[in-house]
Amino acid sequence: MPEAFIIDAVRTPVGRKKGALAAMHAADLGAHVISALMQRTRIDPDAIDDVIYGCCDTIGPQAGNIARTCALVAGLPDHVPGVTIDRQCGSAQQAVHFAAQAVMSGTQDFVIAGGVQHMNQIPISAAMVAGQTYGVPDPFSTSPGWTARFGTQEVGQFRAADMIAERWQITREDMEQFAYESHHRAVAATDAGLFTREMAPIAGLATDETPRRDTSLEKMAALKPLREGGRITAGVSSQNADGAAALLIASERATRAHNLTPRARIHHISVRGDDPIWMLTAPIEATRRALQKSGLTIQDIDLFECNEAFASVTLAWMKDLGIDRDRVNVNGGAIALGHPLGATGARIMTTLLHELERRQLRYGLQTMCEGGGQANVTLIERL
Repeated sequence: MPEAFIIDAVRTPVGRKKGALAAMHAADLGAHVISALMQRTRIDPDAIDDVIYGCCDTIGPQAGNIARTCALVAGLPDHVPGVTIDRQCGSAQQAVHFAAQAVMSGTQDFVIAGGVQHMNQIPISAAMVAGQTYGVPDPFSTSPGWTARFGTQEVGQFRAADMIAERWQITREDMEQFAYESHHRAVAATDAGLFTREMAPIAGLATDETPRRDTSLEKMAALKPLREGGRITAGVSSQNADGAAALLIASERATRAHNLTPRARIHHISVRGDDPIWMLTAPIEATRRALQKSGLTIQDIDLFECNEAFASVTLAWMKDLGIDRDRVNVNGGAIALGHPLGATGARIMTTLLHELERRQLRYGLQTMCEGGGQANVTLIERL
């Protein structure tokens, strides 16, 4: 079977709430990493077959097919198309999957895959409530088919994160310790310059704004739960943020023709669904299935990235699969680094690739929970 390769990967620093990127247009944010990717790889822009970008809440500046807008703002030729996809939090990871599938099918040779999200301007779930203007309260409750299958119970990420903590017997203290460690790892990585190579500074910002140097277990313990009687607080949740990331995915034929040296091979791609009410549990079975299909085991994987939407999600995933904490989110996760929804999948993969190279390791596995009860899994092999 033809293979797909990662030629390069780049991301912006992640901007915090009311931070350095708050006033930037989403198209300029997403275009920045495309421009950086083209500069780094020196690929002829005419050779790009498509731009596939993830983005959620595609209204306002993120509407109108933001992938195409980003490509044009980045200066790519008019003939280079773009398409925006929404698999919720896994959108950018799915963009990489679609790019890899296009390359492996032989129909395309160079695809830019990534994502962009500007959560300062367009808040999380803005699209979920946009229908209220037209008399539709939410995407689910007015569907007879949905209520026949799932009833009228709450469909919410905070509820799901609390249910996971209860089922897997994860205490608030467990989650706060995990969150504290995420910040500690991210700060250590930043201070050691581990993110420098993967970043394209923008708007005077050269490092992530989101890691909290002054956080403590005492401060986390003082926070109120997001739901009455729940265990989840803002301190153990991913941060709303602004950011973009992009990867250049290429065919073997193209790498030879353009004399390129791939940095990694896409070893496996898959996606799996689970109960949409539980919403955030899909990475567990998705990871199990991906390993089975790829012929690899937990022991074969050198580094893992499981998106820290909530601490309970990653802790339950680790607990259920028996994965050692020392190999998971080694430079911090979304609790510390932020979760610009439509971009996070590409941001994580960029970081994973660079860390595999730094440590001279072979296999990395990435997964993340997604709205609707889904999870993508990508296995990459460093070359």
